[in-house]
Amino acid sequence: MTEPVLVERRDGVVVITINRPEARNAVDGETARRIAAAVDELDADDALRVGVLTGAGGSFCAGMDLKAFLRGDSPAIEGRGFAGITLTPPRKPLIAAVEGAAMAGGFELMLACDLVVAGAGSRFGVPEVKRALVAGGGAALLLPRRIPFTIAMELLLTGDPIPADRAAALGLVNRVVPDGSALDGALDLASAIAANGPLAVAATKQIARAQADWTVTEGWERQRGLYAPVFASEDAREGATAFAEKRQPVWKGR
Repeated sequence: MTEPVLVERRDGVVVITINRPEARNAVDGETARRIAAAVDELDADDALRVGVLTGAGGSFCAGMDLKAFLRGDSPAIEGRGFAGITLTPPRKPLIAAVEGAAMAGGFELMLACDLVVAGAGSRFGVPEVKRALVAGGGAALLLPRRIPFTIAMELLLTGDPIPADRAAALGLVNRVVPDGSALDGALDLASAIAANGPLAVAATKQIARAQADWTVTEGWERQRGLYAPVFASEDAREGATAFAEKRQPVWKGR
């Protein structure tokens, strides 16, 4: 039986591949549980610094497996959201490498990632309303916070997709690369992130993700509680020492 999710380690980076190309990598319950387990492994293993989420067969993810849905099989995990990550993304950085289509829940998986690299021919959209469904995996809630409200409403209410260059112009995609090279582009970004202090990277992501729910005044206090342990860490001392000694730092994650 073909594994619905493939997990591969590459020098501190874990590549998580949705491996259901026959279904355009649509997510069923088992696939959701496998993705959730993979991001749990990313967060739990100190040797892993960054995750890359992609899809097999030239497509990122078509969203929820509608055939499985009709059988009563849910791709959401209680308390964690669609595919186990839209409500509770991993603590460590996660990069989407998008080829083909990131549609519906696949679009919401992309929103759950911190960075996005997309093939030039890829498309992005939330067509749930075309099937009398609601983009409840994060798009209806988060998209109006990420891009101009009127554009978010156009995407959500028409269900029509946009190409990669438009997604990049709206700030939804970091880099547009030639088709077939999204994974390589994501791995380049992952390597740059993995070279940095892991405690600092994790705390920075946590602050950046949480700040939208804070007032500016409380944000100053809340971020202090997150970055203070980083400044007191062995890694912080190693970073300063390596700079003074003109050498590459050796991070210990403590």
